[in-house]
Amino acid sequence: MMMFLHVFNSEWRKKKRSLASWLVVLGAFFTPVIVTIARLVNYESLPQIYASDRFWNLLWSSSWESMAIFLLPLGVILATSLVTQLEYKNNTWKQVHTLPVGFTTIFFAKLMVIVVMMLQFFVLFNIGIYLSGVLPCLLVPDIPYPTQPIPFQYFIKENALFFIDCLPIIALQYLISLQFRNFLVPVGAGFALWVGSLAALSWKFGYVIPYTYGMLHYLKDNPGGKVILPLVNVHVLAVGYFVGITLVGYVLYRTKKDKS
Repeated sequence: MMMFLHVFNSEWRKKKRSLASWLVVLGAFFTPVIVTIARLVNYESLPQIYASDRFWNLLWSSSWESMAIFLLPLGVILATSLVTQLEYKNNTWKQVHTLPVGFTTIFFAKLMVIVVMMLQFFVLFNIGIYLSGVLPCLLVPDIPYPTQPIPFQYFIKENALFFIDCLPIIALQYLISLQFRNFLVPVGAGFALWVGSLAALSWKFGYVIPYTYGMLHYLKDNPGGKVILPLVNVHVLAVGYFVGITLVGYVLYRTKKDKS
């Protein structure tokens, strides 16, 4: 366990020097900043908005709209690929594999860095949502603090489900990134799967594409005419896909002849 934590700490320090660190911060605060600016520009409507007894639920829904469909899957694709490709970029795979550390430890330590990085993203995004709710009432005169108490239990549950739904994307992007030296291969594959998942929302078997899970979860309460909601539990499927893809990725990594 101590060896794993040591390798994880080393991989985390490497991540801090990559574009992925900035991507997490910028991606987390992008939507809240847009929401805040939009409300300050249209400040005439703020009294009615802040008087709503569903203020936080409505803010949550509007903040997650672009995040669930576009920013989260694309951010996971880019961040996972950037972190995994660091060794290829710096030409240090041979150096990593000469360390007195097993392949299993290296594989799962790198994967854990990406998972923790996504947790960091969720924390920052929720902080951003809260700030986008309180800043307008602090900056605009006569706008009261929201009357609705923050529904912490609901937010925690929804965060957990969205996080679970993005795990298969992490696993598959990690698998592809470990197999190809060219950064454009995992990014291109991920982008193609994301585009395919958008088209698959209107297909009754669209849930077979794990990139749809976050979208389907967000759209469950407002699916629209062209979205077909599955009869299966996509969160359970997400866990299954994550475990299965991770195991396949591990086997491919262990059996890969050229690990440089």
